[in-house]
Amino acid sequence: MLKKALFNKKILLILIITFFLLSQYVFATTCPLKGDLFPDITLKVPKTEGDKLYLGLEEKQAFKISDIKSEIIIIEIFSMYCPYCQKEAPIVNELFDKINKNLELKDKIKLLGIGAGNTQFEVDIFRENFKIEFPLIPDEEFLIHKAIGEVRTPYFFVIKKINNKNNIIYSNVGTIGNPENFLNMIINNSTSK
Repeated sequence: MLKKALFNKKILLILIITFFLLSQYVFATTCPLKGDLFPDITLKVPKTEGDKLYLGLEEKQAFKISDIKSEIIIIEIFSMYCPYCQKEAPIVNELFDKINKNLELKDKIKLLGIGAGNTQFEVDIFRENFKIEFPLIPDEEFLIHKAIGEVRTPYFFVIKKINNKNNIIYSNVGTIGNPENFLNMIINNSTSK
């Protein structure tokens, strides 16, 4: 009798845990996909003057994606603790270099990293360890992360601004793969609309 009661409690515990884990997926905010609008969320202004200048931001305490002076914005959602983000960092750095060295693209395409759950200190460590030259901002309270559906990291959005709206032309988790191919995909998708 005691064994049966313990067995029933274990089954009940397994069912409760399973329901809890599945309910996170059911009740989670949906991630914006290609063809959707990226939410015009409020972000902390990067701390360095170089980052502010790169994004074309005026002296403000906060900004929105639509404030970035660029036609195309690539947003990477990362975490300092994510081993996949760490592995992806050199690939994204190569993409940044390719864009920055192309005179036709450097003012049209900008990169922005958002550290999901990371403090400014953690974002700075990630930047220093992986020699990141584009702006990284913290999302310490997961506010941005929640607004975009609590995506896994690294997650990449490519946004094209059309009529002051943030149109998503790419939305995907994982690696961007070959930076040259990724850049060509962005160029092709941004000119087709």
